[in-house]
Amino acid sequence: MKDWTRRKFFLATLAGGVAASAQELFGVALERGTAADVTAQAAAKGSRQLLISSSNGFKHLDKGMEILKKGGDTLDAVLAVVTQVEDDPADTSVGYGGLPNEEGEVELDAQVMHGPTGRAGAVGGIRKIKNPSLVAKAVMEHTTHNFMVGEGATRFAVARGFPAKDLLTEKARLAWLAWKEKMLPNWAPGIDSPEWHARVAGLFDTPEKLALKDWVMEVVAHPPTGTINCLAVNEKGDISGTTTTSGLAWKIPGRVGDSAVIGAGNYVDNDVGAAGSTGLGEQNIRICGAHTIVEMMRKGMSPTDACLGALQRIVKNFNNDKTRLALVDMQFYALNKDGLHGGATLWGPAPGKTPATYAVHDGAAAARIPLTPLMDRTS
Repeated sequence: MKDWTRRKFFLATLAGGVAASAQELFGVALERGTAADVTAQAAAKGSRQLLISSSNGFKHLDKGMEILKKGGDTLDAVLAVVTQVEDDPADTSVGYGGLPNEEGEVELDAQVMHGPTGRAGAVGGIRKIKNPSLVAKAVMEHTTHNFMVGEGATRFAVARGFPAKDLLTEKARLAWLAWKEKMLPNWAPGIDSPEWHARVAGLFDTPEKLALKDWVMEVVAHPPTGTINCLAVNEKGDISGTTTTSGLAWKIPGRVGDSAVIGAGNYVDNDVGAAGSTGLGEQNIRICGAHTIVEMMRKGMSPTDACLGALQRIVKNFNNDKTRLALVDMQFYALNKDGLHGGATLWGPAPGKTPATYAVHDGAAAARIPLTPLMDRTS
């Protein structure tokens, strides 16, 4: 990767384009919301009145599409999708129920961009407010600012009428306590305690808690990033996007990832298209990933090729060191003004595992589409 030439870049993107074109041609989908199918012809031509999102938005895309079909604003459509995820305590990477920082506080980040007016709003490190995406919209609409953070963002939200509540669910609290016991010995039973040998196992003292043990051990060992990005284009070609998250689990208080950073976790240009991300925000911020993808599409690249091009920049930052890159989780999603869409992930699935997907609704049905991997875990 040190001698990443123009020709090598072209060949790499061409290879990605072949995979992406095949995906678009055959309408590859792992799951359908209805019996209706996305035809090969529609996939090849693109579809206005289109919604795409990270996979955790799949079951909510109908809500956004209903708004588009009624002639509603694209920003309202994407917010209708992500607020459902923010409200869902079962999704531990977004909104209410999100995994907390190292002090046990849930801190949320979000941003919105409205293509028709070119406006944006964002909040970072906001607490006690379960719908940071709506607060980001309020920042855009009711202030002269683009970005508010921390305590000030929370006070602003309360002043605008957003109810404050404790966002830490019992499920997330249990995972946080297990992480504390693993990372901080003083939070575990002392050597003089009868429970010393049980340690973390002592947390799972009811059938309900025991049922969560495997999940808890996984998020303790491998802190998840999560997030939801959602993008929309309507019949007129107007575009909007939003990204919202609870961020990296067990983060240092005050850490803000890419989701709230305009141009990194989300970016919209109404003349071109939109892009967004999920994954390890620090690496995306370094390349301004969403903006990079939109600029590549401006130059004529397909959405999937542009997503792969952004991932290649992350690889270049690590000098193609796959040992370190193996610790990086990153996905990009994009659509253009004509309704063509695509997505890419840094790594393909491990052998025997299901490929990562993103969610698409073309007005007929919701579908899950495999993300195009840049690198194979078996290589």
